[in-house]
Amino acid sequence: MSPRVLIVDDESDLVRALTINLRAHGWEVAAALDGTHALRLAATAHPDVVLLDLGLPDLPGMDVIAGIRGWSRVPIVVLSARQHGEDKVAALDAGADDYVTKPFAMNELLARLRAAVRRSAPASEDDGLVEAGELTVDLARRRVLRAGQEVRLTPTEWAIVEVLVRNRGRLVTRTQLLQEVWGPGYGTETNYLRVYTAQLRRKLEVDPSHPRHLITHPGAGYRFEA
Repeated sequence: MSPRVLIVDDESDLVRALTINLRAHGWEVAAALDGTHALRLAATAHPDVVLLDLGLPDLPGMDVIAGIRGWSRVPIVVLSARQHGEDKVAALDAGADDYVTKPFAMNELLARLRAAVRRSAPASEDDGLVEAGELTVDLARRRVLRAGQEVRLTPTEWAIVEVLVRNRGRLVTRTQLLQEVWGPGYGTETNYLRVYTAQLRRKLEVDPSHPRHLITHPGAGYRFEA
């Protein structure tokens, strides 16, 4: 089955060009020119990934991210002309999984979309459960339970947890974690890791300021301690 992408951008010419290119590479495409239509299509078109511009005519892009994240874990790749670091961090903190700035190379965008879909794909049923205090990490079903209650994670949050849990007890360098979660083009975007590990600690740790499981090695990387 072909992967499905929802393009959300108010530049109709860009949407048309992206649609042609993505379909030529085997993608099914749905498109929306505003946030209201995007939220409706996110629920009805069942995309595998959302490609979202932040500058929409009716709703702020951050509100669209929040609206989707209220009920769905579908990967969201932000496509924006805003190149300031604080905009990227704000989008990631709101629940986006990746951030691509305009102008962009089509082959890079395709790689980012494939990586986002790959991170959200089901894991092997042969993988087991990992117990860590009150946490249960179910690698097969791609979920985390805390004290028996499921914790809602975004695809990128889950990807970070999965890499760390599969390497539990061992240091995962910042470069390794960035490349395994975001792709081979990454390696220096340590602010991504700071944002996401802070989010994960709030969701998973009893005391986020004194984590027991998501351990930081300053200047080196991270370790999951069971």
